[in-house]
Amino acid sequence: MAKTGGHLASNLGVVELTTALYAVYDPPKDIIIWDVGHQCYAHKLLTGRAQRFDSLRQFGGISGFPRRDESPYDCFGTGHASTSISAAIGFCKARDLRGSNEHVIAVVGDGALTGGLALEAMNNVGQLKTNLTVVLNDNEMSISRNVGAMATHLSKLRMLPLYRKVETKAKTVIENLPMGGKTLSRTAEGILHGVTHLMAAQTGIIFEEMGFTYLGPIDGHDIDLLIEMFSNVGQIEGPVIVHVLTTKGKGYEHAENNSRVFHGVAPFQVKNGEAEEPTGGATYTEVFADALMDLAEQDERIVAITAAMPDGTGLCEFAERFPNRFFDVGIAEEHAVTFAAGLAAAGLRPVVAIYSTFLQRAYDQIVHDVCLQKLPVVFAIDRAGLVGEDGPTHHGAFDLSYLRHIPNMVVAAPADAFELREMLRLAFEHNRPFAIRYPRGRVSEPPIHAAEESLKPTLAVGMAEVLADGDDVCIIAVGSAVNLSLEALEVLRKSHVSAALVNARFVKPLDSEVIISYARRCRRLVLVEESARQGGFGSAVLELLANAGISDVKVKQVGLPDEFVGHGSRSILRELHGLDPGYIARVAADLIGQPLESRQG
Repeated sequence: MAKTGGHLASNLGVVELTTALYAVYDPPKDIIIWDVGHQCYAHKLLTGRAQRFDSLRQFGGISGFPRRDESPYDCFGTGHASTSISAAIGFCKARDLRGSNEHVIAVVGDGALTGGLALEAMNNVGQLKTNLTVVLNDNEMSISRNVGAMATHLSKLRMLPLYRKVETKAKTVIENLPMGGKTLSRTAEGILHGVTHLMAAQTGIIFEEMGFTYLGPIDGHDIDLLIEMFSNVGQIEGPVIVHVLTTKGKGYEHAENNSRVFHGVAPFQVKNGEAEEPTGGATYTEVFADALMDLAEQDERIVAITAAMPDGTGLCEFAERFPNRFFDVGIAEEHAVTFAAGLAAAGLRPVVAIYSTFLQRAYDQIVHDVCLQKLPVVFAIDRAGLVGEDGPTHHGAFDLSYLRHIPNMVVAAPADAFELREMLRLAFEHNRPFAIRYPRGRVSEPPIHAAEESLKPTLAVGMAEVLADGDDVCIIAVGSAVNLSLEALEVLRKSHVSAALVNARFVKPLDSEVIISYARRCRRLVLVEESARQGGFGSAVLELLANAGISDVKVKQVGLPDEFVGHGSRSILRELHGLDPGYIARVAADLIGQPLESRQG
């Protein structure tokens, strides 16, 4: 992992737990589902993939998450939080219906219990009364420290040794009562239970009320204790929760001391835990965070919301500077969006900062709670496009497709840092739902715009920008694809192709005047986006042309294919799927009818 990077701290925390599970159970006959999958590395090492482990998260190598197409031991693919219990119930009921006897185990982190899906599943499983073991891996963390009532309750449960002392004291009191205290202690279990709950609130009652037998908490690093516990769990009828306490980053000092940094790491030096120093300018995330704080200084109505990702979305400094205007709602994207809708309806100006892949979990809330009511919620959509080694569960491939068809929504995609800052400013001025999607990684250098001031007189909702004029072909690109298209333009110019380049800036609304004028002028368009071609930016342009009655235009779309893109470096994935300057240039030249090679000279 020091060479490949990955989710280090979470995996170090479950080594003993994973070993104990595989000592007791018999996968793949027995079903073990890893929630999210951040903690599946020991599982992969124990299930026949040790020899390929150096290919972890590399192109053509093994995935950093469970994948059904990779191994029969990966019985259910994961990548987003809070899904394991629901999926496990499905396996349980399938087992019950066919009359088999395999064990089903869902390993879920305490952070995932802040997600509504996990709670919905727990509510359902108590009613179904099927045999299911839920292992609650409690390390007090998701990526950042957990928040909310469930986290508070689990904090109390970690004090259960105190509960046991209180229970012992309560039992002693009852046994010492005159007139048959010992008999009373054996028969009046309800009284004892009530006295215990009265004297110590830190119990597993919330799980018991949902129909589970609660066991724990126990030391998640004591293999013998874990094996004993799992060996006996199978004798209990109905759903069981085994609450284990683990330390994120266990066994590696640097990860234990700073588990947030070591949750997901780039290649690093094992001796000192130091990663290679990044090169280049600021990241898009940092640009967004700085711009948001500048705007928040000027407008006290601006508040920021994240779903358990203050580090990843760049909001940590905002939280420090404006603690009363920052809200981390836990792994609860649906709630984050509707919460923002309520804030907006009450007169505040919320920005919801969520990764593209996670925002799709809140689609219904975006439609009904924000856009239907025309509420001024700003969506800061980080990690849009290809994200690299985390693969298909994390690529931000679909946000343009699932956002642009919603009424009242503006969808923007900056091509550089200056546009991101100005789009954020524009979003707060717009007073309607406004989404800004930007990629992972560092901003483009050199920037397209030499000075931020140059944008202020020109940037308006739905206004494109002509970066180069030409007559043979017009490339219309949006977001991160603009810089790729600029490089393609240089290739075309060297081949004496007269190519125009339009920076669309907006996917909705489109700049119909600019796009239609170049369609009629060049009759050849190349539409470039770092997102799914189906339903995305290119589709929007095609709809525009069709509605305008323009049919005699040759159009080629460049974007992500109708498939789930695998894992690997962004550069490899871009080249593989045609999102590189050379391919864009070849597509443009082919539309003219002559390959680049024949136009040299």
